[in-house]
Amino acid sequence: MKKIKLSIIVFAVIALTTACFKVATTSEIPSIKFTSFEVFDTVNANTLNKHKAGRLKFRFEDGDGNFGVFDADRSDSTNLKLALYKKIDGEMRLITDDDPLLPGPDYTVPYLKTIGQSKVLRGEITVVILYLFYHPNNQGDIIKYEFFITDRAGNDSNIEETAEIIVSENGIYRKE
Repeated sequence: MKKIKLSIIVFAVIALTTACFKVATTSEIPSIKFTSFEVFDTVNANTLNKHKAGRLKFRFEDGDGNFGVFDADRSDSTNLKLALYKKIDGEMRLITDDDPLLPGPDYTVPYLKTIGQSKVLRGEITVVILYLFYHPNNQGDIIKYEFFITDRAGNDSNIEETAEIIVSENGIYRKE
């Protein structure tokens, strides 16, 4: 009988203690933070031609857990926007025409599911950008990207930007 009472008391203390912990919450507006951009060489599997590529990494957080597209097959369901800037005459300028470094402006991050009681989504996203038409003679091209995400409610995150990137030089670029 004593064991049963002790078990009930221990269970009650644990239940009351854990019930008092607050579930993590954060803003319903998504937020992002640039982590790194890596330039590397790759090979086209179909043509065996060498190409340059970039790997953008950033962290994200969405307080109500509604980031990610349910049906990634829909062409109108993009939630990651990129803008390319290129250094021309010492000044970063937005590139909107047919530049070989210009990636598609829109990307789709698929549906992400929260785990547990908290609706907060946190994680790191990696986007690979292939520069199929970049010519190795374009030594010294310096670029940067601005980017943001949009959740399913239409809330845009803050706008982040990469460090300046020298496309012809393999390496990892971070902001100082």
